[in-house]
Amino acid sequence: MKRITGDLIQLALNGEFDVIVHGCNCFHQMGAGIAKTIAADFPEAFEADKATEYGVETKLGTISFAQITRGTAQFVIVNAYTQFHWRGPKPRAVYPAISRCFERIAEQFPEARIGYPLIGAGLAGGDWSIIAPRIDDALSGLDHTLVEYSG
Repeated sequence: MKRITGDLIQLALNGEFDVIVHGCNCFHQMGAGIAKTIAADFPEAFEADKATEYGVETKLGTISFAQITRGTAQFVIVNAYTQFHWRGPKPRAVYPAISRCFERIAEQFPEARIGYPLIGAGLAGGDWSIIAPRIDDALSGLDHTLVEYSG
């Protein structure tokens, strides 16, 4: 994976990515981290999340997404269901779900320039040394970039 420092959302708005991905829980809660910004600034992505079934473990490893247009910028925001709940002991990141989400992203967006934050390793408390190889495996051969936040 390529690694850069910056603001994932601003990079997408600047035309750097076709798809950006963020980790979600299965309860339609986007109240912290990058999800809070996405819900506030891109209600289409929050609506895509709310169109999924509420609070079911079978949602783990699946994705929902929304096409975003802001001015001349066009990109997709993927809600990746990588943790069941937003509360409780850490880690809340579910490693097999992370793998399945990125496998689905690879199938759905094989030609896209894909950007993502430290999914599962921030508020969800997962271990990036476990998560990164799963993303690399799932997106092998695709154009994908880890964006470490600097704001």
